[in-house]
Amino acid sequence: MSTRLVPSSDHLLYPSRPSLSRRRSSTLTTGRKKMTVIAAALARSQSRLSSSLSAVASRSGYISITPSTSPNPVAGSPPSRSSPVHARHLHDWRSPLSHRASIRSSAVVADRFERRFATVATRNSYEAILTPLAKPGGGEFGKYYSLPALDDPRIDRLPYSIRILLESAIRNCDEFQVTGKDVEKIINWENSAPKQVEIPFKPARVLLQDFTGVPAVVDLACMRDAMNKLGSDSDKINPLVPVDLVIDHSVQVDVARSENAVQVNMELEFQRNKERFAFLRWGSSAFQNMLVVPPGSGIVHQVNLEYLARVVFNNNGILYPDSVVGTDSHTTMIDGLGVAGWGVGGIEAEAAMLGQPMSMVLPGVVGFKLSGKLKNGVTATDLVLTVTQMLRKHGVVGKFVEFYGEGMSELSLADRATIANMSPEYGATMGFFPVDHVTLHYLKLTGRSDESVAMIESYLRANKMFVDHSQAERVYSSYLELNLEDVEPCVSGPKRPHDRVALKEMKVDWQSCLDNKTGFKVRFLVYHLYVHYVSIRYASNVNYLGLCSAVLSKEGFAIPKESQNKVVDFTFKGEPSQIKHGDVVIAAITSCTNTSNPSVMLAAALVAKKACELGLEVKPWIKTSLAPGSGVVTKYLKKSGLQKYLNQLGFHIVGYGCTTCIGNSGDIDEAVASAISQNDIVAAAVLSGNRNFEGRVHPYTRANYLASPPLVVAYALAGTVELAHTTTMVGFFAISSLET
Repeated sequence: MSTRLVPSSDHLLYPSRPSLSRRRSSTLTTGRKKMTVIAAALARSQSRLSSSLSAVASRSGYISITPSTSPNPVAGSPPSRSSPVHARHLHDWRSPLSHRASIRSSAVVADRFERRFATVATRNSYEAILTPLAKPGGGEFGKYYSLPALDDPRIDRLPYSIRILLESAIRNCDEFQVTGKDVEKIINWENSAPKQVEIPFKPARVLLQDFTGVPAVVDLACMRDAMNKLGSDSDKINPLVPVDLVIDHSVQVDVARSENAVQVNMELEFQRNKERFAFLRWGSSAFQNMLVVPPGSGIVHQVNLEYLARVVFNNNGILYPDSVVGTDSHTTMIDGLGVAGWGVGGIEAEAAMLGQPMSMVLPGVVGFKLSGKLKNGVTATDLVLTVTQMLRKHGVVGKFVEFYGEGMSELSLADRATIANMSPEYGATMGFFPVDHVTLHYLKLTGRSDESVAMIESYLRANKMFVDHSQAERVYSSYLELNLEDVEPCVSGPKRPHDRVALKEMKVDWQSCLDNKTGFKVRFLVYHLYVHYVSIRYASNVNYLGLCSAVLSKEGFAIPKESQNKVVDFTFKGEPSQIKHGDVVIAAITSCTNTSNPSVMLAAALVAKKACELGLEVKPWIKTSLAPGSGVVTKYLKKSGLQKYLNQLGFHIVGYGCTTCIGNSGDIDEAVASAISQNDIVAAAVLSGNRNFEGRVHPYTRANYLASPPLVVAYALAGTVELAHTTTMVGFFAISSLET
C-alpha cells in the first residue's frame, strides 16, 4: 500500500516555502552541523588550554590537569537510577572543594590575569587633577584630587555633602566600578537628583557594633576557612578598608542604684557573652585593617566621634575626606563632625569591607537654615526634638539634610552631634554639618595632633569643603528654617520620637493620652472646648489650637474615666507604697544622643545638686541609672565633684553602653511589676534616648518619654509625668517648681 504525502497547510498557503516537515528536517540537519563545528572548536580550545596550563604547572611545580578520558555515554540510553540525570554529560559535577588540585594548578595563570586586570581597573581617569597639598612650613602633606582643578562652575553650587560623593567618585574612577558618567551625574546634581539616578559610592571605612558586627566577622572567618580547604593562603582574606567594631550593645542594667553597679553589670555581661567576646578577640588579631574596641569603653557613636573619626584620610600620601557606613542606624551621629556617614545593612557593610562600591540613588538635599541663639534653660535635646518634628512633617526619607546659616556658630560640636544622631528618627539618610572652625576646635579638644588638624583644615579649604557661614546660600532641593530662639523646653512621647510636647502643655497632653482610644481620633470641636477648659484651669499660657492639633494626631491608652485616678497600694521591701497612671518607674540617663554632650550631662548633675541641697529624694522603687557614652563623661563628672549628687539620687553609673535606650533596662522590682500588670496601670519611663516605641524600653512601661538628662532627673524627683511646670529651669542652677 502506497503512502500519500499530504502537504502541510502552511505549504498550501505559502507555496514558495518548504513544507513544515522538510523545514524541520533541514533545521535539524543544519543544527547538527553547527553543533559539530562548535564541539570541534571547543575541543581544540580545551586542548590548547590544557596544554598551556600543564606547561605552566610543570614549570611552577603544580600538579597538571589531565582531561577526562571517560567514554561518551551511549546516545539514547537511559541514565542509571543510581546516578543523577546530569551524569549523562561530560561535566564533572563534584563539589568545588574536590577540584583543589585543578585550582592550584591554574593559580599562576589566574594570578597573571588578576595582575593584568588590576592594572587596567585601577587606572584613574582623573590623574591629571592629582595635586600636591603644601604644608605651611614647607614640604607637602600629600596629594589630593582637586575639585577646583576641574574648573566646573556647577561644583561651586553643590551642597557640601554632595561634594563628598563627588570626590569619592573621582578618586575611585576606574571606568569599571566607577565611570566618568557617574562623575558627571554627581556634578550635574541639580538636574540628576530629581531623576532618581543611581551612583556608586565607596566609603572610606566601615563601623560595626557587636550585635550586627559579629555576623560580618563570621563571614570573613568562613571565607578564610574556605580558602584553607582549597589549599590557598587564608591570610589573604582581610577587609580592604579600615573596619572598627565597638562592643556596646551587650551590657544590661541588672543592678542599679548601687556603688558597684557598673562592676556587677560588666561581670554579668562577660558571663553571658563569653563565646562572642572570645571570637571577636580572635578576629581583632587575625584580620588586618580591623580594630575591636572592648566592652566597657563606651557607646560606638561617641567612641567614633571622640577617637575613631579621621575627618581627612592620608592613605599612602593620598588625601581624601573621611566617610563611613555602619551597621547601626545612628551612625549618622558622625555627620555632626563633618564626616559623611549613615547606617546600612550587613550585606552592604560587608561589600564595603571587601572594597565593593555601594549602589545608591543620588539623593536630594534639604537645606535647613539655623539662625539666632538658644535661650537660657533650653537644651540641645529640646532642639533636636523640635527639629525631628519639623523634618518628619516636611518629609525627608531617602534624602540628605544639610544644616547651614549663622545659627551654626552658636551650636557646639556636641549639639550638632545630638541633632545628627537622630537622623533615623526624622527619616533622613543623614543630617550633615560641614566642617568649620567649631569642628577644628573640637578636634583639638579631643586630642588630635596640631599637625593632623592643620592637614584637615588645609585640605578642606583647598578642595572647597570648608564652610564659611557668611558665604552665599547654596542650592538645595528644598528649604527649611528655624530660629533657635523659638525652641522651648519639651519632651517627646508617649509612643513616638516626633510626638513633641512642650513642658507647659504636659499635664493636658497626658490627660488626653489617657482618654484617647488607640487608633481613633476625636472630633476637633469637642477637644478644643475640653483643652480650653483644662488650659484655663491648670496652665493659662497653653497654645490651645497647637495642642489640639497635637492631641488629634496621637493614639492613646483608652483608660476609662472612672479608672484614670485609680491608686494601687503595694508593698516595696516591707514599706507601703502606691502607684497610679503616669507614675515613673524607670528614669535613665542613657543613649549616644545625649550622653556625649557635656552641657546636658553637667546640667543633670547641677539639678541633682540643687535637689540634694533642698532635701529632695527619688522614690526607692524607681529604677534610676546613668550609662555614659564614654569614660570622658565619668572623668569630668568626678573631677567637677558632681557625680556624688547624682549617686545620692540613685543615678549611679551602671555601665558604658546603650543599656535602656535599646531595651537593655533589666528587670524592675517584682512588687512594682505585679502592681502594674495586675491593675492595668499605664506606667511611664523617662529616658534621654532616641526611641520610645511602646514595648521597646520595657514591657511594663507603656508610656515612654524622651527628655534631656536634666529633665530625666526632674521627672524622677517628681515621680510622675503628670506635671504642670509653673516655672522653668534658668541656667540649670534652679530646679523647676512642680505642681502635681
